[in-house]
Amino acid sequence: MTKIASLLVPFLTLAGSLPAVQAAEIEVGVATADVTPPRGYRMAGYYSERRNTGTHDPLQAKAIVFRQGKEQAALVFCDLVAVPQNVATSARDAASQKSGIPASRIAVAATHSHTGPLFDGVLRTLLHNRAVAAKGKDEAESVDYPRLLVDKIAGVVEAASKAAAPARLKAGFATETQLSFNRRFLMKDGSVRFNPGVLNPEIVRVAGPIDPQVGVLLVEPAGGGKPTAGLTVFALHLDTVGGTEYAADYPFFLEGELRRAFGPGFVSLFGAGTCGDINHIDVSRQELLKTETIGRGLARDVVQSAETLKAVDAPSLAVATTTVELPLQTYGTDELAKAREVLAGLDTKPTPFLETVHAAKVVDLADNYRGATTRLDVQAFRLGPDVAVVTLPGEVFVEHGLAIKKASPFKTTLVVELANACPSYVPTRKAVAEGSYEVVNSRLAPGGGEALVEAALGLLKRLETPTP
Repeated sequence: MTKIASLLVPFLTLAGSLPAVQAAEIEVGVATADVTPPRGYRMAGYYSERRNTGTHDPLQAKAIVFRQGKEQAALVFCDLVAVPQNVATSARDAASQKSGIPASRIAVAATHSHTGPLFDGVLRTLLHNRAVAAKGKDEAESVDYPRLLVDKIAGVVEAASKAAAPARLKAGFATETQLSFNRRFLMKDGSVRFNPGVLNPEIVRVAGPIDPQVGVLLVEPAGGGKPTAGLTVFALHLDTVGGTEYAADYPFFLEGELRRAFGPGFVSLFGAGTCGDINHIDVSRQELLKTETIGRGLARDVVQSAETLKAVDAPSLAVATTTVELPLQTYGTDELAKAREVLAGLDTKPTPFLETVHAAKVVDLADNYRGATTRLDVQAFRLGPDVAVVTLPGEVFVEHGLAIKKASPFKTTLVVELANACPSYVPTRKAVAEGSYEVVNSRLAPGGGEALVEAALGLLKRLETPTP
């Protein structure tokens, strides 16, 4: 059974009227920190040993802090494939100690770049232990990266808090239909497959939608002028680069183009929308979309929308957090033993891809979850009567994000995934019945995604600004 425990900012438990702080000026601060590991660290994103060989562009943690009267909140976005729950929790606590912002009002999200470090999880543990057994040490881990990341996130939140100054917010959506594609397809044999290949004659039709909205939040000086920072949210996997160099993927090119438009000091933050089943592969074409094309296309959307975005004329900062206890998938001792055997042969014994994925999932559930349920945070940040940001854990299917947006009482609702934890994929019940990669890789029992949607909508409803 799903259990939900709410942690709400104090004034939300009162009579329901807006707090006096609504009339106060809102302050916003941004800061960045380099979180690039040393050369040679293992890289994340795939089921094999992949050692880094250099840096295309540095990986960063970027924080944006909002302050209005006594209310404070922070969003942090890291150029990583994921931020594990233990690291995110430690980082939120450390950031709270440094900044004075309650941990429940801090979200730590990953952009989902597949060209960052591998520093947690089943594969990392396997490769680390293998290296230690062979050489007495793990040469790929020259630093304690999780500890470094916690310190960097805490520091960047503190820096953003200190940089907070009176600001004006503008928010809304642009529309983009040419850069993202649902990667699940109904095939002629009745199955549903992910990424079945371009020009595959067995494809009947796409099995799900995309989210064409590009969420935009721009920060301008209170006295007017060009934007100094902005948050872009778009539902598209960050797996467009490949190779063995560190890279932030298409958000790197997005920031470069936005700096050309708004000035060299502009800070571009990127939040991954609900893109668990969305990528950049157009199966009707042989040529894949390139990283630069995606980043520059999104920048064009942001710049073109800048003049038409609605100003947040009555900012009213508030945060609500709910902890949701969700059932996990369960497996017996025989299946666990088989899964460990499969992983032991990784890189040495040929195994079908989905069998490897399943084995990693089963071992992960046994070693890192160790229980029948998991507790995950869902957060909602109200910036004004019509603007809110929702953060969800995991690689969430696009249908869940669309459901939140459709039912949200806020006209502009930005939904960000991979925040504060990563229980792998969060599919819909429909997708679970259909199967394929994302379902094989999911840790949650069926219905977990729908429970997260319900929790998010409950928070948004409680944050809804009453009509005068």
